[in-house]
Amino acid sequence: MNSLTSPRIKKMSPQLLVADIDSSVEFYTKKLGFDVDFRYEDFYAGIIKDGYSIHLKMGNPSTEEKEKRRNREDLDIVFSVDGIEDLYEEFSNKSVEFAQSLRDMPYGKEFYVADPDANIIAFLEEHPVKADHQSAAGKR
Repeated sequence: MNSLTSPRIKKMSPQLLVADIDSSVEFYTKKLGFDVDFRYEDFYAGIIKDGYSIHLKMGNPSTEEKEKRRNREDLDIVFSVDGIEDLYEEFSNKSVEFAQSLRDMPYGKEFYVADPDANIIAFLEEHPVKADHQSAAGKR
């Protein structure tokens, strides 16, 4: 099959379960700098930043499940970024709650943000991969 006509993935939009669509949209726009891409009735929204989108769907995550996820640092989304130290400072100035503060890891620098529903969003700036090391994706 010709590579020009082969099916390919063009976009990915992970969906997060949130308890209140309005407060979640406010968090992602005011604290993390996303823009509203669309709203669908009163239970669904799409937000976008730098061409990458997240869909938010209203549901009812339990308090117990939220606490478990936060304690285990279950990652819902990982964004690969440039300028991670500046981004961390920007979020700090907006009083964003960090599930994991900025840290150096063998594969790069990272920090985690917890949204109001305990969805954990990781931001990662990878170090150049050395020939004798696996990439961060291979280690997880």
